[in-house]
Amino acid sequence: MRVLGIDPGFAIIGWAVIEDTARVIDYGTIETDSSLSISERLFIVYTEISAVIKRYRPDSAAIEKLFFARNTTTALDVSKAIGVILLAFQQNALCYSEYAPVQVKQAVTGFGRADKKQMQCMIQKIFSLKETPQPDDAADAVAVALCGSIGNGIVKRMAAIR
Repeated sequence: MRVLGIDPGFAIIGWAVIEDTARVIDYGTIETDSSLSISERLFIVYTEISAVIKRYRPDSAAIEKLFFARNTTTALDVSKAIGVILLAFQQNALCYSEYAPVQVKQAVTGFGRADKKQMQCMIQKIFSLKETPQPDDAADAVAVALCGSIGNGIVKRMAAIR
């Protein structure tokens, strides 16, 4: 099962496609130029996410829930980007799950308060990668995809029990 993982943002959005919990197919980032209008930036996010979905044909998607501590303006812009990402999912009939950062960290490292370095180290080991995906947003998207893949496996096993 292919899972698309998204690390949402506004200036930089990380994405990754994995196969089950065994193989990273591809990853990257979508970047928007701050000199563009909000609507132009959102259109870029929507267009690029749609292209990734069409190119890799994932079976499901996972997206990290928005977490912000201070800057509400940034949080509002990220929320808008999440909205167009969810629209791309819907228009491509792609089911998705949302995961809090602590859930992603727990799934990848077994510790919900793992730091970025621990997360990257585990991603590299789990997928037998020669190096950590760069930039950090792409590595985070791989972690989100892994969390989604693990979640899909649990749901399938629960359904088989019933």
